[in-house]
Amino acid sequence: MTSGHGGDYKDLVVFLAAAGVIVPLVNRLKISPVLGFLAAGVVLGPDGLARFADRLPWLSWATISDPAQLAPLSELGVAFLLFMIGLELSWERLRAMRRLVFGLGLMQVVVCSLALGAAFMLAGQSLASAAVLGMGLALSSTAVVMPVLAERGRLKGAVGRSTFAVLLAQDLSVAPILITVTVLAALAQGGDTLDPVLLGRALLTLAPAAIGLGVLVLLGRTVLRPMFRSVARARKADQGGELFVAASLLVVIGAGLAAQASGLSMSIGALVAGVLLAETEFRREVEVSIEPFKGLLLGVFFVGVGIGLDLDAVAADPVAVVGLAVLITAVKTAIIFALGRLWGLSGRAAIETALVLAPAGEFAFVVFASGLVEGVASPAVTATVALSATLSIFSVPLLAMLGQALAGRTVQAAPPDAAEPEPGEGTTVVVGFGRVGRLVGEMLREHGQPFIAVDADPVAVAAGRRDGFDVFYGDAGRAEMLLKCGVMSTRALIVTMDAPTKVDEVVRAARELREDLILIARARDDLHAARLYALGVTDAVPETTEASLQLAENTLVDLGVPMGLVLASIHERRDQFRRTFQAAIPEARRHRPTRALRRSQLNHKRPSECVENTGLSE
Repeated sequence: MTSGHGGDYKDLVVFLAAAGVIVPLVNRLKISPVLGFLAAGVVLGPDGLARFADRLPWLSWATISDPAQLAPLSELGVAFLLFMIGLELSWERLRAMRRLVFGLGLMQVVVCSLALGAAFMLAGQSLASAAVLGMGLALSSTAVVMPVLAERGRLKGAVGRSTFAVLLAQDLSVAPILITVTVLAALAQGGDTLDPVLLGRALLTLAPAAIGLGVLVLLGRTVLRPMFRSVARARKADQGGELFVAASLLVVIGAGLAAQASGLSMSIGALVAGVLLAETEFRREVEVSIEPFKGLLLGVFFVGVGIGLDLDAVAADPVAVVGLAVLITAVKTAIIFALGRLWGLSGRAAIETALVLAPAGEFAFVVFASGLVEGVASPAVTATVALSATLSIFSVPLLAMLGQALAGRTVQAAPPDAAEPEPGEGTTVVVGFGRVGRLVGEMLREHGQPFIAVDADPVAVAAGRRDGFDVFYGDAGRAEMLLKCGVMSTRALIVTMDAPTKVDEVVRAARELREDLILIARARDDLHAARLYALGVTDAVPETTEASLQLAENTLVDLGVPMGLVLASIHERRDQFRRTFQAAIPEARRHRPTRALRRSQLNHKRPSECVENTGLSE
């Protein structure tokens, strides 16, 4: 059975071809990829070039004629985004952000719902219809806002944290909003009196959702860690490279489908799965595995939003549609700005947060559809409002640009209750957590230096986490994993693995990402140390040399030579070895700060700000 021209997969091929053209083009033009995909949806959709396919048959091969083909992938894209958001959360982080999430976020939903609902009542809508429209429009687009802020580097600081908190509160409020729509339907059927029987039947339909959510949490806590640990063991045996990706996809899709079967949205199930996985040591490796799928599938979502913009309907009454979109955006901007100031945001952070959250979101359509099914929303008015909501989503990248211009280029400090550091920010990253890595970690902790560790051995990771260390499973030889561990903001990276080729791989990846990173690596012998210096390490610690120096030091001390003289001679001999190793460094690398210069710089800092870079030998 075929679909349109070109078979069942023609529209998917058109999307992939468009993505291959759009992403490089918008990157070159420095335009938001979100805008590019939205525009592609408008141009390639049934209301764009596809309408001319009857006159120019070849256009049927280059346009999207059946948007329903992309709908499942679009839903998966949003689910993957919510899953990634869940991975950035933990119960501890939720507690730390509770004031913003359950204060600013929920207050934004309530106040915007009341204000917009009141506006629709003044326009002649019934209480139930106005409530449905107001609650739907109070929500913002997580799928659009988060990628746009990430592109512009605004996820850190007050704007990113407050925006994330509000979006999380909105996601959590979707289920209560849908329950409210059900209650409104029961109220409407009762003739403006709340019929307990009708209400009981309506709420009873929500019981499977509550049960399903409970089962999802229970299974996640008992099954996820053992499953990924088993996959990691297979990967270590060179059998599980693809299994890890498959397991990650299984968790996202499986949790989403389970939630959907329980009456919840696929996105809520994916969010819960992400939060549960955030508590495990496999969180960062899962992020790396999922990232390519999330980006591509979100592209499908944005194209779907573009396709949903009915140009004929806009052209039929542009003043009403555009005017309503502007009104919605203006009302929400004013409310969110005022609430942001009330919750302690600076004026600049509050206006930028308000602008990116002001447009409507994808969950508005879910609420509108529920209202139509329950019979409490006016079809004609709902269609116009949905069109204006779609139009407002298109403005998110532009409003983000405007907000950043008004706020200035600087990233404001995050409010105190959201000041949890990003991964690697102000910390040391230890790669390898065997005997050497654990000793380095213990010394760092003893001197009050925060750190995270990464290891590809699930047994070593599990042992480290049992002992209270912040250890994650993953392959640090990949640039993507180093980025997830915060290598762009970390103070130092220490490579302690005993496999020389793997050490080289990590050093090369880290140095390509950052030239100014303090990079200390364990070397097998003198030749390996020379090779590491050529790759750009700040310090290489060869095992054989350090063992020889330690033996010499103990011997001289036991023979009665004064400790001061012994230590001075050991340091001098170590510096001689280092000069020999560094002789192989290319001229371009020789301008890197030396250990002596770096020590003189660190001496001007507080002791708690310094990282001791010696003592890596076993």
